[in-house]
Amino acid sequence: MSYANPLIFREYDIRGLAGSDFSEPFCEHLGLAYGTLLREQGQTLAAIGRDCRLTSDAYTFSLIQGIRKTGIHVINLGMCPTPLLYFSLFEEGFLNGIQVTGSHNPSEYNGFKICINQKSLWGEQIQDLKNRMDHQTFFLADTLGSLRTYPIIESYVSFMQSHFKFQNPLKVVLDAGHGVGGLVAPKLLRMLGCHVHELYCTPDGHFPSHHPDPTVEANLKDLRQTVLQEKADIGIALDGDADRLGVIDHQGKILWGDKLMIIYAQEILKQSPGATIIGEVKCSQTLFEAIGKLGGKAIMWKTGHSLIKAKIQEEQALLAGEMSGHLFFSDRYFGYDDAIYASLRLIDILSASGKTIDELLSEIPETFSTPEIRLECPDQKKFEIVKRAKQFFQTQFKTIDIDGIRIEFPDGWGLIRASNTQPVLVLRFEATTPERLQEIQTLIESHLKSI
Repeated sequence: MSYANPLIFREYDIRGLAGSDFSEPFCEHLGLAYGTLLREQGQTLAAIGRDCRLTSDAYTFSLIQGIRKTGIHVINLGMCPTPLLYFSLFEEGFLNGIQVTGSHNPSEYNGFKICINQKSLWGEQIQDLKNRMDHQTFFLADTLGSLRTYPIIESYVSFMQSHFKFQNPLKVVLDAGHGVGGLVAPKLLRMLGCHVHELYCTPDGHFPSHHPDPTVEANLKDLRQTVLQEKADIGIALDGDADRLGVIDHQGKILWGDKLMIIYAQEILKQSPGATIIGEVKCSQTLFEAIGKLGGKAIMWKTGHSLIKAKIQEEQALLAGEMSGHLFFSDRYFGYDDAIYASLRLIDILSASGKTIDELLSEIPETFSTPEIRLECPDQKKFEIVKRAKQFFQTQFKTIDIDGIRIEFPDGWGLIRASNTQPVLVLRFEATTPERLQEIQTLIESHLKSI
């Protein structure tokens, strides 16, 4: 059996349109393929979590059916953020799991983030699952695997309470975007003493207020206004499954993930001099320079949560992150992306230092940058377009090609890469002046249009 859209099997997860790319039989076949793979690796147990999307409940039911038919025992975590699925693999020792989630994508999407032996599957491993499903090479056990539920939210909240004690709890505005972070973050922040003003913290798979993606400035509008109105110390935005963090400072300014990483790096490198820290290709040049000045080892790497988690283990890095708000802590944590945990680390730093975000970044040179720019581009064409852009720019300029093409100038840079989660090209630009930013952006975009 082959599936209507093979492009849903992406670089580091399975992602597509609910109802057209996915069906309940598809989910059962995925469960059968996954359970078969677990058995081959000597595993006996899998944890399953889901987000609040309208199709996630039915997809989860069918996925669990498929896994149990292979004789694998299933722990149903119920509706919870993706980081809590990861948490269950490490802290509870469940080792293997799948989160049914469309992550930060609009409401019509859904998908699956897949882990075996505490590692996220990516690349050829995702294609291996596809091949097993195409050929229906499934193991069918004589007896169904067992099924039980587990209160992972309670366990997670208890863990965080034991690991954080804020010196001076802050006034926080929290926008969960109607995603599943609203089940956990408001309660936890209040337990830790923060004064919390909630925005859109009731899970709703329609996402009626805005798309659950804090990398898009328009989605932060209400958070920014509320921070200013409430005179809050900080605004926190979570994406749909709470593995991406967006931040608004007390003046209403957006802090992208790369600038947040500088603040984390300042703290971590005081405690662990010389530590390795990883940033992806969309990150500001100021991040890599700051890590070096602080005595750390900076590595630029590919975008993608699975790719970065693998690189963290390879390099024994203590911190990694993406401009888009995926932030990974091996320092005092397990090395996966958890926006709730990252927000607690930030609040802890602000609380202990008594400083504002501006003051913590006061020695970082000012640059001018765009947010992520997403240009719609069919999945069938986007990688070819990036390939042609590489061929041109590599002959003209200094470039970095570990993920797409990053064109380097003495006073700035521009990036073109194909998204692995959406049918878009992702662009970002940075320069030392607004005028130079516009020049670099115009140069690169004009060539892209000619392609």
